[in-house]
Amino acid sequence: MQALLQTLKPGSPEWVLARSLDPARLPSHIGVIMDGNGRWANSRSLPRAAGHKAGVEPVRMTVETCARLNVHSLTLYAFSVENWKRPRTEVETLWRLLRYYLRKEVAHLMQNNIRLRAIGRLDELSSEIRKELDAAIATTAGNSGLILNLAINYGGRTEIVDAVNRIIDEARRAGRLDDLKVDEDSLGNHLYTAGQPEPDLLIRTSGEMRISNFLLWQIAYAELYVTETYWPDFNRIALLEALKAYQKRDRRFGGIRQAPVPPAADEPVLEAVSLPTR
Repeated sequence: MQALLQTLKPGSPEWVLARSLDPARLPSHIGVIMDGNGRWANSRSLPRAAGHKAGVEPVRMTVETCARLNVHSLTLYAFSVENWKRPRTEVETLWRLLRYYLRKEVAHLMQNNIRLRAIGRLDELSSEIRKELDAAIATTAGNSGLILNLAINYGGRTEIVDAVNRIIDEARRAGRLDDLKVDEDSLGNHLYTAGQPEPDLLIRTSGEMRISNFLLWQIAYAELYVTETYWPDFNRIALLEALKAYQKRDRRFGGIRQAPVPPAADEPVLEAVSLPTR
């Protein structure tokens, strides 16, 4: 928390919000569906590409803020398996922005001790994108701070299918396919995010009330936070407000709060009484 406060102006809205957070109750893993770039651009009579470009700064802010808050993992939904259906020019713009981000931000990631990872069907990416992505991942591999997962060519359903297929392939190679049994632990250990905590908080911008095939297995008990703010307008105050709302949630994970134990039958019950005032 101090690492963040030191970068904020004392008394500013950001500083006040950050000070109100409980450092012991911050989420370990945050997922973000970065939505609304196109509508942000349309509302300003700009091409959709302008919205995607404007979305780069909120990425930088979110990554930096989470790193300074000592969040363990941050997963950003950058490009889904369904995004290939978009117009070719828009898809090409998204890939250019990804290459720009990788080239420009690696030094920033190193400065903030951030480990970059990518999740999704990466083998379907172009050789140019894959080369730059692999280089950035290798450069930051030795860092020990925030894990930044970029979900690229990602789908929650395809992730589960890929995990099951990996389990089957391993069993076949080991000669134990006939007695193969899959349980929650074995499947979880073969997901793209294996070894990381499951998301505590899922943030979606632009007000859409759906999860869009994102981290379907991992968000079983995540707290959902939806804001009407378009992604290009998602600033540090918006992020801190999401964290503040998260800390107000009563997380029971399917259970209930333990009710106070009533006194035994032979135990006297102390009742509140009103004393006369002088």
